[in-house]
Amino acid sequence: MSDFKLIIFDIDGTLVNSYPAIISSVNYTLRKMRLGKRADIEIKRAVGWGDKALLLPFVGEKYAARALKIYRSHHKKSLIEKSRFMPYAKRLLHYLDKKGYKLAIASNRPNKFSRILLRHLKIEKLFSYILCKDEIRFGKPHPSILKKIMRKLGVCGSRALYVGDMAIDVRTAKRAKVKMFAAATGSSSFAELKKENPDFLERNLSRLLKIL
Repeated sequence: MSDFKLIIFDIDGTLVNSYPAIISSVNYTLRKMRLGKRADIEIKRAVGWGDKALLLPFVGEKYAARALKIYRSHHKKSLIEKSRFMPYAKRLLHYLDKKGYKLAIASNRPNKFSRILLRHLKIEKLFSYILCKDEIRFGKPHPSILKKIMRKLGVCGSRALYVGDMAIDVRTAKRAKVKMFAAATGSSSFAELKKENPDFLERNLSRLLKIL
């Protein structure tokens, strides 16, 4: 076993390919509001800052509250129908659990929807703590989300590793003084992640097994 004791994961684009569900819900919302459909890549690039921030550039501040209500109503169903594990994620989680690592979630996705997703994939019980943006004052890239998890689980920064797919995740880890494993599987490209200089950078999660 490595020196790490706690592995903290982002969800979307890291453990779970929820982009088809998100894209479906965004375009459903836009259709209901009689706004134009957006390209898949445009929506994917907007993921990672929470659902309110996701919708804002497509609907504007004036219609944001209405859009969010429509989006969340649709998303409860689309999450279950369209989300799947990222490559290596399921195997990785069960391996880490078996080896005795503490596992946690740090996500800008609302807690309600995070738990819907984790329960659907039958992995919710693997995590000792799940912390989301709507439960704290500041979401990522503010470091408080990682610091609170470490305090809750009694693990210092030198024994924790954060795993995510976006530049925002790398910035969060750096500010929390936590080692970072970045996987180019989500909204940020390999080149964008490289510019942030994470401790580990790979194209998928498979190398994480070897590191740990």
